[in-house]
Amino acid sequence: MKGVIHWELLPENTTVTAEVYCQQLDRVAAKLQGKQDRVFFLHDNARPHVARSSRQKLMEFAWTVLPHAPYSPDLAPTDYHLFRSLANFLDKKIFANDDELKEHLGQFFNQKSEEFYKRGIMSLPDRWRKVADNNGLYIDEI
Repeated sequence: MKGVIHWELLPENTTVTAEVYCQQLDRVAAKLQGKQDRVFFLHDNARPHVARSSRQKLMEFAWTVLPHAPYSPDLAPTDYHLFRSLANFLDKKIFANDDELKEHLGQFFNQKSEEFYKRGIMSLPDRWRKVADNNGLYIDEI
């Protein structure tokens, strides 16, 4: 809730498979080691996220995985909060190379206040409630 723990750019033409996702989870876990007593983890239902190897990896870490309704990007704080802000930040910017892009992304994540990240996470229960009240249907704008 205090900020971005880990982000990375994948090499060009890389597909996120369960194997790639598990490697990413390992990198997140390494960054969290010694910093968090409990981890609440929310991810969507993309194939690599629900693959057996990914589920086993999360059980190995003993993280609490929050449920996520199918086809509901409206329930992922990254989708409705972080990426919307990031899209505005990146609008009409052109980068000469990956290093320049990484520099700008680092600036973006670092300039956001703890309150920005907290607001995105804390709105989640209300969003869940609205989706549940709508019988699980996708809500475009909550």
